[in-house]
Order: sequence, then structure tokens, then C-alpha cells
Amino acid sequence: MKSKAPLSLMEQMVMLAVFALAAALCLQAFVKSDAISRRSQARDRAVVLSQTAAEVLQHYSGDLDETARYLGCTAGAEELHVQYDEDWNVVEGGAYHLYIRYERSDIPGCGLAVVRVIEGSGEWDEKNTLVELPVAWQEVLP
Repeated sequence: MKSKAPLSLMEQMVMLAVFALAAALCLQAFVKSDAISRRSQARDRAVVLSQTAAEVLQHYSGDLDETARYLGCTAGAEELHVQYDEDWNVVEGGAYHLYIRYERSDIPGCGLAVVRVIEGSGEWDEKNTLVELPVAWQEVLP
């Protein structure tokens, strides 16, 4: 009688290859889901932050200096820019950037701005935008 050991060894090798392939596919799926989860958490935090910034800007009737003071930063003439680290603390050279920019309004007595939170380099582009909110407020007419 012949031994069945070579066939059994071959079967075990095939099963090992199948399990290794399944493990590699599962690992890839877990890594991708972790990246999606992190981006979703960042977007949720960005929404809350941008809503807060928009409400503060409305409260101060478009005054960037007062809004910047509330957010813990400084403002320029036409723009407010705040940088945040991975844990959403105000820092220089952060991973997330909040911008508030004035927009032109055709309606007398109506102020307009855009609040945008960007991930990464901080460039004002659509690719890295986590959230963008338009903000309007009533200005005091002379």
C-alpha cells in the first residue's frame, strides 16, 4: 500500500495559502475601515467647530476680531485662520485649518461669509475640505 502523506501535505499547503489570502484581505479591509472612521470623526468635529464659529460670527455681527478672540486666535483684515492639531487644540502648523472669509453681498444690510474647515496642507481647495458653511447676518445700516 502506498502512503497518503504526500497528498495530505499538499492539502495542508493549499489550505494554508487560502487562509493567508483571507487574512490579507481582512487586514486590508480593517485598515481601510479605520481610515474611513478617522475621517468621519474628523468631519464630525469639523462640523461642530464650524457651526460654533458661524454662530459666534453671527453673534458679533461679522466682527472677525471678536470672533477670533472667542476662538483663541487672531484675525486678519478679510480672513480669520485658525490651525488645529490632531486633537483639535489651537497650534501653529496644524493638521486642520478653519477659515472664515468675507463674501460680497448684493443685499444692503446683509453681511456674508464662508466658514470652511480643511484637512491637511491648509490650502483653500475643494479636495481637502471637510465642511463648508455659508454665514449671513444683519448689519446695522447708517
